Amino acid sequence: MPAESGSSSGQIIISDFGAFVGKKSERLIIKQGKEIIEQVPFHNLQSLIISGSGISISADVIQECMEHGIQIDFLTFSGKPYAKLTSPGLSGTVITRREQLLAYYEKRGLRLAKAFIEGKLRNQQGLLHYFARYRKSENCETFDVLSNMENQIADMVKELETIDGKCVDDVREQLLSVEGRAGAIYWGGIKKLLASNIEFETREHRGANDPFNSLLNYGYGILYSTVWGAIVLAGLEPFAGFIHTDRPGKPSLCLDLVEEFRQRVVDRTVVSLVNRGSTIKLQEGLLTDQIRRKLIENIQERLEAKETYRGKQHKLKTIIQLQARRIASYLRGETDYKPFIGRW
Repeated sequence: MPAESGSSSGQIIISDFGAFVGKKSERLIIKQGKEIIEQVPFHNLQSLIISGSGISISADVIQECMEHGIQIDFLTFSGKPYAKLTSPGLSGTVITRREQLLAYYEKRGLRLAKAFIEGKLRNQQGLLHYFARYRKSENCETFDVLSNMENQIADMVKELETIDGKCVDDVREQLLSVEGRAGAIYWGGIKKLLASNIEFETREHRGANDPFNSLLNYGYGILYSTVWGAIVLAGLEPFAGFIHTDRPGKPSLCLDLVEEFRQRVVDRTVVSLVNRGSTIKLQEGLLTDQIRRKLIENIQERLEAKETYRGKQHKLKTIIQLQARRIASYLRGETDYKPFIGRW
C-alpha cells in the first residue's frame, strides 16, 4: 500500500517512491502509476505528511489544502521535518507573538521553561511506572530497579522547583543539568525495559544507526509535525522558544512543547512495539518500509486515543492543540500554564 492513511483521523502520510498526490473534484487522490490507491474528501482531511523521496504533489492540491487550513509537512526517510506549508492566513493575533518575544526576558519565560521540563520529567517517571507495574509479579528485581529510578526522577522534579531567577538565561545551565540527569536515568530505565529484545546502548539523535533510536527519531518527526501545526494555529511563533536556544531554522518552541508529549505519544508506542516482538530491521541504514508503516499506524492510534485533560476526555492530538492555545493565553495574561501530565 503506497500511502499510510488515516481517513478516520484526518491525517494522510504518503511514503512510497513514485506516488502522485493530485486533486479530482473535491477529493484528494493518491496514485501509483495509473492506479488510484486512495481518495479522501478535502473536508475530511486535517493534515498531509509527505515522508520520503520521489513523491509528486500538484499545485491544485497545495492550493486546496491552504484554502481548507490543511498543513502539509515534509519529512526525510529518517523522520526529520525539512519543510512545512501553511496558509499565510494562519498567523493568529499579533499581540500573542509580541508577548511571546517579550516573555523570554521575564519571569514568564522562565515559568514556561520550567513547566515544559516538569512535564517531561513527570511523564518520564510515569512511563517507567507504567511498564514497571506489569513486571512486579514476574520480575521483582526489574520492578525494584525501575521504582528506584522513578524516585530519583521525582527528586529532580523537586530540585527543579527550587530553581529561580529573573529569566531563563539566568538559570539555563541549572535547568539543563536537571533535564540531562533525569534523561540519563530515564534512558537507563528504558534499556532495562527492553532487556535483550533489541540493541540499545544510549539515546542518540541525528545520525542514529541502530534500530531503536531510528524508531524514536522517526516517531518524534511525526510528533514534531503535529506540535508545529498546533503552535501555528494558536498564533505562536514556532522559532521563539524558551528552553531551546535560538538558531536559524530551529523551531525552538516546537521542541519545547514536544517535551511534554514524547513519552505519552512516541516512547510508549516504540517500547510496546519492540516488546511485542515486532521485527525491527534497518535497510541501508534506514527503517524498512514495513516497520515505518507499522510505527506510523501505532502513533496515529496513540494520537487518536482519549486522555483525561482538565477533567474531560479528549484525543491526545486535541490536547496538544489545547496546550498550544494555553501557552498563547498565558502569554497574553489570561490564564496560568501547567504542563500536560498523563495518567499512568
